[in-house]
Amino acid sequence: MKNIVERQIMWGDLDALGIVFYPRYYEWIDACGHLFFDAVGLNMNQLWKERNILFGLKKTSCQYFQAGRYHQKIRIYTCIEALDRETLVLQHDIRAAKDDGRMVLGMEKRICMDVSHPSGLKAMAIPADLFAILDQAREPE
Repeated sequence: MKNIVERQIMWGDLDALGIVFYPRYYEWIDACGHLFFDAVGLNMNQLWKERNILFGLKKTSCQYFQAGRYHQKIRIYTCIEALDRETLVLQHDIRAAKDDGRMVLGMEKRICMDVSHPSGLKAMAIPADLFAILDQAREPE
């Protein structure tokens, strides 16, 4: 499954050179990660409140191909790239809406965490019911 988010680059997204300030990509990627979880029926806030589970960030990265510009419309395609016992990797492919040209390829590695004791956060195996949902949402090879 791919979750698609469309947005328009705004003035506040730009740096002094008039291109997207790179931390904005990380903000968008994080938001799209949460929206992906929502789209597969795993709302992070509910998981936290009802089951003391969160999928925290373990690693992030971006590769830049094309600069984003003011008022440009973009699409962010999010899908599961990898899934294992404790972690999943989300790929975020940011593309220009006009010609589908790749602008940024982002990645988030998220780890399943038991947050029942905030002073002692720890990794945990993804519960079977959640793993089944995530596995079902994976793109076919």
